[in-house]
Amino acid sequence: MKLYGRSWTRQEIEARVGRIEQIGGLKGIELLDGREKGVEQIQVRTGSGLTAYVTPTKGFDISLAEYGGVPLSWQSPNGDCHPFFFNPVGKGWLRSASGGLLMTCGLSQVGTPSRAVSDENTKLGLHGRAHHTPAKLISAEGYWENDEYRMILKGDVEETGMFVPNLRLKREIHFKLGENRFSLKDEVENIGFQSAPHMILYHFNFGFPLMDEDTMVHFPSKKVESIDKDVSQTDYDNWQNPEANIQEKVYYHRDIKSMEGRHNWSQVTIFNPHFPTPFNHSTPLSVTLKWCTDTLPNLIEWKMPGEKMHVLGIEPSNCLVEGQEAEQENETLVYLEPGEKRTYQLEFEVNENLVDNNSQS
Repeated sequence: MKLYGRSWTRQEIEARVGRIEQIGGLKGIELLDGREKGVEQIQVRTGSGLTAYVTPTKGFDISLAEYGGVPLSWQSPNGDCHPFFFNPVGKGWLRSASGGLLMTCGLSQVGTPSRAVSDENTKLGLHGRAHHTPAKLISAEGYWENDEYRMILKGDVEETGMFVPNLRLKREIHFKLGENRFSLKDEVENIGFQSAPHMILYHFNFGFPLMDEDTMVHFPSKKVESIDKDVSQTDYDNWQNPEANIQEKVYYHRDIKSMEGRHNWSQVTIFNPHFPTPFNHSTPLSVTLKWCTDTLPNLIEWKMPGEKMHVLGIEPSNCLVEGQEAEQENETLVYLEPGEKRTYQLEFEVNENLVDNNSQS
């Protein structure tokens, strides 16, 4: 493996540490206070700077993510609030959503509160239930593969009920010691016996100090549209200092370009030329989110540079954010037939000291 500026064999590493967790690895954590009490997390340290807190209690999502001890993600005022406090009605989701690097929205409803297309008497709240559903069949394993130390986390999230669609998400997240990246693979299956509406959105949240006044965001879109027609279409790719009473902005990115040399994959890159380190100096830093557009053809941007709500959301999805009814009316609502599966793949990477060339590579 490559670590601390050189290559090592497994034998060389193990000869120098009492256990691998001295330099990186997995550790289970349980939160003990307030509305976070009882929330279980898995701390993942890659040994080369990236740390992430995977949260099985909340949809197997990812809460705080750091590079060199400095945060990359935005944390909401709710903290890692336990799903016990989740109110699925209307916009109740906002009172317990954690923020963090990733909140999964779905599995059958995303965006504006709506009504179920199969039953107009069934109300669907903001962004669905996935982020507030504890995972089951959880595993977290670290193992050597020749001279590489790999970490794989697995868990299932089920959205089920009587007389309603039944969906199951099987998630895998892969890390490697010495690399500041991870890959995420989801498989969503209709485990019921009727056709099921399926909406999913990967709500990645980036915050200070990654997001600062000099930060630029490079999108792969040829066209950008604001949900609010009165909002400028031109300021979607820059950032700013916190502003009081500013309104959130939501953009749809259209005509997504593929990455060079990687058909049907795309990426968004966030570049900060002066990312702070714990050693009182700064470094150019890029954070890149990649995804397979075969099953995630849409890209949504949530821009909220307000006070306290100082966050950029990058959101690959299979839908827009106007609710299940609107998706049905637009004839874009995805359905899964009984036993049908849909696979989603994303990758996240941090790179230091790279030059910002505004390219999609």
